[in-house]
Amino acid sequence: MARDWHDLTDLTGDRDFVVTGIRLKETDIGIDGEFDLPPLARLRYEDQVFVGEFVRSHGSIKQMEKAFGVSYPTIKNRLNRIAARLALVEVEIEPTPEPRDEVLDLLERGEISASEAAKRMRR
Repeated sequence: MARDWHDLTDLTGDRDFVVTGIRLKETDIGIDGEFDLPPLARLRYEDQVFVGEFVRSHGSIKQMEKAFGVSYPTIKNRLNRIAARLALVEVEIEPTPEPRDEVLDLLERGEISASEAAKRMRR
């Protein structure tokens, strides 16, 4: 009997688990081993639906309030709870380089030195 993710998240609750086999539907192909699930798949089914709606609404909390019939604080609290369960990746954003013409204009006006201009151009 096939189970869906809703059943799986109900069965496991918040306990850790590992998937040990995969079988492709309508074939005899199966793979046994240990497979980690992506963080979103580890969320309870209801939280997966919530995240899906959040993405569909482009992160609009107003639309989320309407979709779920709850208040702003309720949406924020649920988002915070879900975010805490996800192992989010830290992303470092490097500063965008100044356009070459802007650096040359600063140099021409005497606002930066030639060595500073060269350093900025190398970036």
